[in-house]
Amino acid sequence: MDDLIIVGGGPAGLTAALYASRRAIKTLVLAKNYGGQAALNSNIENYPGVESISGIELMLTARNQAEKFGAKIADADIESIIKTESRFTIKSTRGKEYSAKSILLALGRVSRKLGIPNEAEFLGKGVAYCATCDAPLFFGKNVVVVGGNNSAVDAALLLSKIAKQVYLVARRDTLTAEAVLINSLRLASNVKIIYSTVVESIHGHDFVENITVKHLDTETTEEIITDGLFIEIGYEVKADFLGDLVERNEKGEIIIDDYNHTSLPGVFAAGDVTTIPFKQAIISAGEGAKSALAIYDYLVGVKHN
Repeated sequence: MDDLIIVGGGPAGLTAALYASRRAIKTLVLAKNYGGQAALNSNIENYPGVESISGIELMLTARNQAEKFGAKIADADIESIIKTESRFTIKSTRGKEYSAKSILLALGRVSRKLGIPNEAEFLGKGVAYCATCDAPLFFGKNVVVVGGNNSAVDAALLLSKIAKQVYLVARRDTLTAEAVLINSLRLASNVKIIYSTVVESIHGHDFVENITVKHLDTETTEEIITDGLFIEIGYEVKADFLGDLVERNEKGEIIIDDYNHTSLPGVFAAGDVTTIPFKQAIISAGEGAKSALAIYDYLVGVKHN
């Protein structure tokens, strides 16, 4: 039986594994895919201490650090977590079982997908889900942002300072973002808002070259020449296997306190899967470190008020 099982291999999970293993906590990391959303970024320039690095390289370095200090890492798709009197038991979809004295849920979130042809094929080749991460790569180019919420308008505003031309494609006939953001967007001379429109397909050779959109009010289609497609239609937590193990909010996010405790003693949570207000790799890494220290206290019997 391990001291700690971490479910999730993104910035929060891998940082927690590093901090926990350095405190001689017997740690096992279970994840289906390692690196989380951070690994999808072709170039990260806002991680302190690192001028420029690919997301995959950054997360591989984090994984290697955790393993260097003794953390074990295994691939597993989780089916269920069961609490018994003295331990937690995790069952994978392949039937394997793992037991530990404590659990850290660091599942992250996944970007909502459009579900259109070539979306996955052009990921990192023009298709992006994080403007903060990838906007600088499109300096002087034409880009399309999909969505009408705060994150979409934020992305369009950021890109308006970098790209040559920005198209904001919104499904509704109005934007749902805050008024102050919309007003700022309308002052940007290189932003064109296209209402009542959806993206139907993505085209190109090695990289995105154009997209086909459909205008819902006229039922007509149009081609837009673009170098990049930023999909900002929100995120979702995929954690159905949790059931009612811990309390979650209406978004499915795990509710935590200042020490990353969940509603169930012995179960902690960190990163984008939780109710923390900002979702960035550096914030998740910090939350992972904090949770590992809190878990150490839990295992040695220190109580937090």
